[in-house]
Amino acid sequence: MMRALWSAATGMTAQQLNVDVIANNLANVNTTAFKKERAEFKDLIYQTLQRENVYGGQGKPVNMQVGVGVRPSAIIKDFTEGSLQQTGNPLDFALDGEGFFAVLGPDDKVYYTRDGSFKLSPEGSTLMLVTADGYPVLDESGNPIVFDSTEKDIAVSPLGVITAKSPDGTTQEIATLGIFNFENPQGLLNVGSNLYEPTEASGQAGTRDDFEGRMGKVMQGFLETSNVQVVKEMVDMIAAQRAYEINSKAIQAADEMLGIANNLRR
Repeated sequence: MMRALWSAATGMTAQQLNVDVIANNLANVNTTAFKKERAEFKDLIYQTLQRENVYGGQGKPVNMQVGVGVRPSAIIKDFTEGSLQQTGNPLDFALDGEGFFAVLGPDDKVYYTRDGSFKLSPEGSTLMLVTADGYPVLDESGNPIVFDSTEKDIAVSPLGVITAKSPDGTTQEIATLGIFNFENPQGLLNVGSNLYEPTEASGQAGTRDDFEGRMGKVMQGFLETSNVQVVKEMVDMIAAQRAYEINSKAIQAADEMLGIANNLRR
């Protein structure tokens, strides 16, 4: 009965984490390029009450084991591409396929994002391409992308080549938008503000040449929406809530059985 108490308690803790993950998914249903997450669990160690015992084709062919609960094993981010929503804003970029944009954080570290809702920030007589938080967007060489204040009609090709028109009407190439990918995107570390930080698990960022055939096209005037499916998340939340409830019932049942055992001598 004590085993049942602890096993059910681990079940309640696991389902609480499950609900936390689902709630975060639902909270970000309208966050640009948000990637939903899924909690994964593993059973805990087993207490072996009796081992199998087979000799000469006779004996007990199965083990007698009792599990002691569950534990969270991972929270997996689903990098399935969200829908592309047309905005008409020439500074909105979406990646149709794999890949990440690179930005320079306030700590001078390079971060990566799928959120392409960029802006232009004045820097003296120039304009710098930045995120909504003011972080510079980087080109393929790791340098901030800067425009002359007189340039206009910014355009981006599917391969990320940025061009603009000068005052005399000529079109000139400004830079190539930095687009990178990772061998294991699941290993990226979430740091908030739609940014990811590389880790040993994710591997180093690679360019289009390193990931030939696995890099998405740049879509100008589009933004990637969240890949959260509200109906599925609601169903998963109901299932998690019912699992939490039934684990609490198991604790109540174990407590009542302990109460009966304690009152046997009365």
